[in-house]
Amino acid sequence: MRLPVIAMLMLIVVNLLVDTYIYIVLRKRCKTRVPALVQLVSAIALCAYLVVTVALPRNSGSDSTLVAVMWMLFGYLTVYASKLVFVIYDAFSFLPLLFRKKRSRAASWIAGFLAVAVFLGMWWGALVNRYRIQVREVDVEIEGLPSAFDGYRIVQFSDLHTGTYRSDTSFVAKTVSRINSLEPDLIVFTGDIVNRRTDELLPFVSTLSRLDAPDGVYSILGNHDYGDYSTWPTAAAKEENMRLMYDLQQRMGWKMLNNDHDFLRRDNDSIALIGVENVGDPPFKCYGSLGKAYPAADNDVTKILLSHNPAHWLDSIAPDKDISIDLTLSGHTHAMQIEVLGLSPAVFRYPAWGGLYGDAGKRLYVNIGMGTVGIPMRFGATPEITVITLHSSHKTK
Repeated sequence: MRLPVIAMLMLIVVNLLVDTYIYIVLRKRCKTRVPALVQLVSAIALCAYLVVTVALPRNSGSDSTLVAVMWMLFGYLTVYASKLVFVIYDAFSFLPLLFRKKRSRAASWIAGFLAVAVFLGMWWGALVNRYRIQVREVDVEIEGLPSAFDGYRIVQFSDLHTGTYRSDTSFVAKTVSRINSLEPDLIVFTGDIVNRRTDELLPFVSTLSRLDAPDGVYSILGNHDYGDYSTWPTAAAKEENMRLMYDLQQRMGWKMLNNDHDFLRRDNDSIALIGVENVGDPPFKCYGSLGKAYPAADNDVTKILLSHNPAHWLDSIAPDKDISIDLTLSGHTHAMQIEVLGLSPAVFRYPAWGGLYGDAGKRLYVNIGMGTVGIPMRFGATPEITVITLHSSHKTK
């Protein structure tokens, strides 16, 4: 969880302007100075609160500290997001002054209503919506898909970030039960099973080991799974963290595809399931190699790729590229944990941020994840389990 200094300074400046506006408004509109004084004192207190929150150790601190920082930042943001909404809409109350009329009190009341709605909506997203699992059914037609795989059901889930739940396994248990109830042929997990350290996964090993499908459970690593967001005393300690990751997933009965592939077989037919380690855009480190995972990427075998970051597909696999991969499954974006009417601010960072992309020759599906990171909220963008059903086209391979 990164909060660059420049971004923090910009946040403080914006909040200072917001607080100043509200202070002036309260001084002019209220009969007593008490509301304005309360605003002034609370603004100073919240500024100090932000400094303390950011100063807490996020990389070297305990899991409890990290979760506490997440909630503290979220509480701060709920207050200032509401204030910012009020300021933006209250400013419209001054428009009538341009026509030598009185300020619109109705606009101010609407601004207040919207500010309260944003505050309550954000807390609803944290306390209710981030636990409301949505199952999305997606049909994908693949040219030359072997006939034995027509109707093959893949369940994809992603970005659990188990450390956010500490030792509470209730949501993960609900996720496992929901996935198993879908009766998939194959289950895939597309990365970010922890926030910083592998030991976050320990309380969930037994629960996740209950996932069951005829062709098993396959997984890949995401950018959070390498220990890069934690401070390690030695390089050996970080290596031990990775060994524990491999060991725990093996204990869960999952098969990790670390720049590797496997073949799924039905009767005399087969398709290749390929998994790369994390390949992404800066500042995320690149560990993956598609060439190492499947050297014969241009052959006629139907290929499904697991790659955590959809930027990999956009940069190297999309329809205008030479690499032949029929279907890529990714996660990573979380839809920035905000989605309203099918729109998400994630589009400004990732053109492919959620859902199905590409054409019949090369498709990408981006799952918006189960967990949360940064802030413990999902405003829209409900936790997603995807059921992908494969269908054959008339062309055969």
